[in-house]
Amino acid sequence: MRSEAATAGIARAGPDGRILVSMTKPAAPRRHLPTSPFKAPVPPPPKHFAVGDRVTHDMYGLGRVVGMEEGIAALVDFGATQARIPSPYSKLNKL
Repeated sequence: MRSEAATAGIARAGPDGRILVSMTKPAAPRRHLPTSPFKAPVPPPPKHFAVGDRVTHDMYGLGRVVGMEEGIAALVDFGATQARIPSPYSKLNKL
């Protein structure tokens, strides 16, 4: 049986000092320092959808775009439900 701390995603050290639960993703993305010898990461191009596009969503599954609020959100019909997916459409992909 897992402890309450383990189910909440809190990292705790065991009796021998090992971390028993992994940490969640960082709260903020890493930033590029101007003095770094490495290239700055290239941001992905913004996604563009049009009414009628077939899409897939990580949580809702397959759907069709039925409305657009340009640059703000997309209204997608997933069959059983309609959902308003806000920009930047991180979990929405065009088929």
